Amino acid sequence: MGSNGLDIKIMDKDYRVACPQDQQDLLKESADLLNDRLNDIKSKGSIIGTERIAIMAALNLAHELLDSQKSVDSFDDVDMRMVNLQKKIDIALRDIQVA
Repeated sequence: MGSNGLDIKIMDKDYRVACPQDQQDLLKESADLLNDRLNDIKSKGSIIGTERIAIMAALNLAHELLDSQKSVDSFDDVDMRMVNLQKKIDIALRDIQVA
């Protein structure tokens, strides 16, 4: 592992990936996650062929990513509604105190 790259192993194949030093831990975790998914799909035996296994793992990970992004967007909407509600409460309390 050098300052410009990271050696990783995915499905028993070695790869050298260019990567900034401060991102290497995250890239290693990403490679481990991918490798785990690939091996899980391979061990089930329902999909044959390295390319098909890789595509299924990528599809599953992409689906999880999009699903989690939708969850974050949903929380952002709730957060905005809470801010608006807080503003309405503040205005109502101010009106009560003035009266």
